[in-house]
Amino acid sequence: MPHLDLDDGVAIITLDRPEKLNALDEGAIADLDDAYRGAEAAGVRALVLRGEGRAFCAGRDIQGVDPADDDVLGYLGGLVQPLLQRMSAFPAPTFAAAQGAALGVGLGLLIATDVVYVAESARIGSPFANLGATLDSGGHALFVERLGAHKTLDLVYSGRLMTGDEAVRAGLFSQVVPDADLEQATFAAARRAASGATRAFLASKRLVARLRDERLGLWASMTEENAAQAELCATADYREGFAAFQQKRTPDFTGR
Repeated sequence: MPHLDLDDGVAIITLDRPEKLNALDEGAIADLDDAYRGAEAAGVRALVLRGEGRAFCAGRDIQGVDPADDDVLGYLGGLVQPLLQRMSAFPAPTFAAAQGAALGVGLGLLIATDVVYVAESARIGSPFANLGATLDSGGHALFVERLGAHKTLDLVYSGRLMTGDEAVRAGLFSQVVPDADLEQATFAAARRAASGATRAFLASKRLVARLRDERLGLWASMTEENAAQAELCATADYREGFAAFQQKRTPDFTGR
């Protein structure tokens, strides 16, 4: 169901099962993992993840799942979490365009993406109160970090979904845009990143991940910044950036 297209250094991965609101079964998770592997092998300098139709991704496809013998740990721990970790570590800036439902695993896909643009129609939250299930795919960590414990549990207990505007105002995602402008805005951001200093972007991406996962303090993060800057001094893009600044022209970055 997910498929990969390449466009001048930008990978476009599309969730393409609109009749199911792009819900993901085991096969679709494997296909999505393959798409990210293919994009990495192609050496792209930016990636866009999008969903076809009126929803980004409604989560897991539970049609036909028998809860009596459901291997939920195999699905979440064996398939979803490794995919999200691969997405998060992708060696280029990543962007997502999310309209309509982004729930469960669909929310996890956004959490694992660097920059997320959401449409006004986006619906974000924990709609599992009526399933007897809980929020998964990293949702608790995102909500507690950005919303606090009380608002997180209010969303969980109530099953209420946040709008795109509400989610951005709460600091969950990057920008909210009208539905009609969503893909244009996201692709424009990805193309800008693809023409930028890729190695410098990746240095920031790695540091942000360590700040998130290891809770580095001010001085430890400053030490990491110093080391990253020293490594970047040896790159062609660093030299080009300085030359362009001194010559008052637009830099021509190659990603090296």
